[in-house]
Amino acid sequence: MTELLNYEFMRRALIAAVLVGLVTPVIGTYLVQRRLALLGDGIGHVALTGVALGLLTSTSPVLTAAVVATLGAVLIELVRVRTRTSGDVALALLFYGGIAGGVLLIGLTPGASNATLVSYLFGSVSTVEEADLWVVGVLAAGVAAVVAVFGRELFVLCQDEEVARAHGLPVRFLSVLLAVTAALTVVIAMRVVGVLMVSALMIVPVAAAQQLTRSFRVTMLLAVLIGLLSSVGGLTTSFYADLSPGATIVVLALAVFCVAVAVGGLLRRASAGRSPAAPVTGVAGTMPQTDRGRVTP
Repeated sequence: MTELLNYEFMRRALIAAVLVGLVTPVIGTYLVQRRLALLGDGIGHVALTGVALGLLTSTSPVLTAAVVATLGAVLIELVRVRTRTSGDVALALLFYGGIAGGVLLIGLTPGASNATLVSYLFGSVSTVEEADLWVVGVLAAGVAAVVAVFGRELFVLCQDEEVARAHGLPVRFLSVLLAVTAALTVVIAMRVVGVLMVSALMIVPVAAAQQLTRSFRVTMLLAVLIGLLSSVGGLTTSFYADLSPGATIVVLALAVFCVAVAVGGLLRRASAGRSPAAPVTGVAGTMPQTDRGRVTP
């Protein structure tokens, strides 16, 4: 680890990995709860168009990606709400339009090569500049602020949109806010794992945490821990084993998920063995209603 810290580019990479590991599972928890696991993937493709626009105009690709991804997130919400287009079709439009726009603009950029495209598709954390780090840091602070202020309202929205509307919550605003926050999170993680794998780091740690807990808050905290360990551990492993950082981080997160599935299964079987069978009660011999499908805060 000491050898890794001797290199300035790796110190910057570690800071970026820590920010990504902390922020992405937080938003991923809300997306999983609202069954929008693929939203990050669709926004990632749109962010590629923003990257290409930054390269074409000789501005910060991270900054232009943030702007374009935010506009794409707002657009998908408008398409989903105002038209008859379903959510999965709107996501498909983002997938195709985003990747096509990115490839087209990069092809028009003087001096851009396939290596430039690949570095954003699959991540190139070792090339993170200090300016990129400042932008990522500001975006991460913004995402954390949104969760701190609107976290409870977003939880109600993700649990049941109709319940949120009945409680007088601004459902449209909260939906757009969640989509925009997810877009900023994608841009934060883009330099570390790449736009094609960014959704994995948002979703896999959450899926792993869900194998071990049912509480929303505990799931989020455990997912953040898994995301942080996967990001830092994957980056460290890739440095010493000369592997792709983005792929290594995602594979490590998937390995944690597999372990969590096994451990969660053992815990549930052990708990079922210790608990006595519940008596069948209710009217006319029916089982009482339960709330097993809902995640508690």
